[in-house]
Amino acid sequence: MSFRLTRLFTATLIGLSASATVLAAGSQLIWRGDVTTARGVVTDVAKAWEKSGKGKIELQPFNTASGIDAVSKGTADLAGSARPSIGAAEQSLTFTPVAWDALVMVTYPSNPVSNISLMQLHEIYMGHITNWKELGGDDAPINLYSVASPNDGVEYSMRKLLFGRGNQPVASPRLYVNTAKLEEGVTLDRHGLGASTLGGVAGNKKLKLLSIDGVSPSESTIASGAYPLYTELYLVSNDTSPKAADVKDFIAFVTSSAGSSLLRAHDLVPYADGASLAAGDAARRAKIASTVGTRKNAGQPMTTAEPAVAAAAAPTAPTKETAVATTKGKGKAAKEAKATVAAEPSQFAKVASSVATTAHQGFSGIRGEAITVSDNAKRGGRFAKVTADVVTVKGKPVAKPVDASEKPSGKIDTPKATEAKPAKAEPKPVAKAEKKEKAAAGRTYKVSQGDTLYSIAKRNNLDVNELRSLNGLKDNNVHPGQVLKVGAR
Repeated sequence: MSFRLTRLFTATLIGLSASATVLAAGSQLIWRGDVTTARGVVTDVAKAWEKSGKGKIELQPFNTASGIDAVSKGTADLAGSARPSIGAAEQSLTFTPVAWDALVMVTYPSNPVSNISLMQLHEIYMGHITNWKELGGDDAPINLYSVASPNDGVEYSMRKLLFGRGNQPVASPRLYVNTAKLEEGVTLDRHGLGASTLGGVAGNKKLKLLSIDGVSPSESTIASGAYPLYTELYLVSNDTSPKAADVKDFIAFVTSSAGSSLLRAHDLVPYADGASLAAGDAARRAKIASTVGTRKNAGQPMTTAEPAVAAAAAPTAPTKETAVATTKGKGKAAKEAKATVAAEPSQFAKVASSVATTAHQGFSGIRGEAITVSDNAKRGGRFAKVTADVVTVKGKPVAKPVDASEKPSGKIDTPKATEAKPAKAEPKPVAKAEKKEKAAAGRTYKVSQGDTLYSIAKRNNLDVNELRSLNGLKDNNVHPGQVLKVGAR
């Protein structure tokens, strides 16, 4: 055999050997998606998949939207998501639930707050609770963190549970590209708070997980349904993909006994083991809605144009529809709304419904029930704080509640840093005040839904420590229906 033929023969053997190796190793799949699913589901399962000789998985963890978009366009074979499909564009894709995870609120390890209620969490996202002291913690602002993408799996699922829709605007000016970056931010902020998942943060000593209504997130409380904020994790695929068969094999491997044991190692519950969770999901959502009053908090669609302003801007000149929405209601709020519509348009044209917001002068008006808070309101500058049911601010960015009995004027009252004082009341005789003070001794208060120890103490002119001492409480937890002493006996 000539030297040339020998070289050709050798090259052919090498080529055949390489082809056999590729075939033996299986095809390579590309996975792209949210960090949550990558850490909890895909990373360890992909290693086991490769070790078994079934093929290779190229992991590209980033966020939910990028993964679903990549699968839709064919630049990835699989995606990970902590939410189901939404919108017409995703209907052509297949969302396969593979595990149950827990949506968890994470904060700084030394934060004295360890538990919050669903109602308190709802009020934090709405911007109604803004200080840790209201939760029994330090007198410091709550720095709420969120993922910027409105369709991020964790954020969407959390808001869907708390508000009945995943695109609810929230009072969170600190935005991150994914949950991993959000977690990094919280580890550096003593007053930080953000949403992640148990599978992603379990064992992370730089973060503290909060209990919800006294229930800690864990594999067992997820499986039993005791922890209310459980959620599904999905693998997303395209049945028309050239590698659809390989993708189905990988998903089958994830749900196999070998894959399930790897999921449990991350405190996840394999989806097949949570049949009762799927069956009770509707009842759970209805219970949460009843607890937090979801229908009372429907706001405007989320906007990402100005992350610091959660509510959408309204036109300066009121339309027929706006006038109807503004004047619809009962009692004093409806009368004040009519006065607002008739008033001369200004830089802050109208604020309708129950609103507390800070806004830049460039916005002609804000309408809705979403809340956003800016630190600039404390530092001065071009922000004004509006905290009334129906308010029109004319001229400079300051605010004054409008009384339907007063006529509009051009006078501007600059708000003080302290809380707004209630309307002036007729002074009462000293004797009556003393009588009322004596009657207060021995009074009790029945805890209502959404009450905190701080809010009860404030309402009854008590210090939190004094209220705790009066009732022999060892912590700051209270529950609806509980009767507390609010005066010395």
